[in-house]
Amino acid sequence: MRRLITTFAEEAACRAARRALDEPGIPHKFVPAAPGYARVGAGALVIEEQARRDLAAATGADLLCSGWVEHRPARIEVPQTAPPEFEEDVFGRAAVMVLGACTTDGARIRIVAHISGDLTEVLPYLNARMPAACYNPDGPTLTYMDAYRMVSVYARRIAVAKADEIVDAWRVLEQVRRRANEVWARRSHIEPCHQRRARPPALEIFRRLPGTNCGECGEATCLAFAVKVHGGHLPASRCHPVFGGAYGHMREALEQVCSALGVTI
Repeated sequence: MRRLITTFAEEAACRAARRALDEPGIPHKFVPAAPGYARVGAGALVIEEQARRDLAAATGADLLCSGWVEHRPARIEVPQTAPPEFEEDVFGRAAVMVLGACTTDGARIRIVAHISGDLTEVLPYLNARMPAACYNPDGPTLTYMDAYRMVSVYARRIAVAKADEIVDAWRVLEQVRRRANEVWARRSHIEPCHQRRARPPALEIFRRLPGTNCGECGEATCLAFAVKVHGGHLPASRCHPVFGGAYGHMREALEQVCSALGVTI
């Protein structure tokens, strides 16, 4: 039987979901984010696909969660030590608002997390310390690659594409939390950089296109269109299958990458 996993924006919602599963005796597995990822995760629940349907039928509603994806065992463990505290915490806590399958790699997931802090003033310092990152001062947004994962850091939210699974996503969020606070604590020794950095390759846009080479955008192939969008010569909305067609489910991911790269949507 296929198993699904979900996560939550807040611990209270996770506890309520566990009670909703316990009352009718629906088997489930709890994946804790604490202690190591307690600042960036509220825990996750794993249940069988049929159990999820049974729960919805019994209660008349689905769990109040961030979304469902196919469960894959975590490759890493949650650290068993508490995360570090910072005297001036500019990050705060992260709440995973969106959990879904990655549109460019169905074997991995994507998340969008909102944070209680504000990283607007921190991003230029991160830009100075991360020469391989792409900085868009108009966002402001800082985008970088963590191996094959694409991480976009905004003032009050973080988007992660191609995370292996939820524990891996929490790891990335905790990495951002620590890096932002550590850089901010040392800001008196860092010259902030407000310059726009080179963008990740046009392939990041191409991977979020249908790949049908339909030609509706005026270009012969999706790759040619991605290059034009990446260079600022065409808006992403010229991809009619994504913006109003059969591939509308890819729109959010395409808009996110274009926003992160500072190109026209």
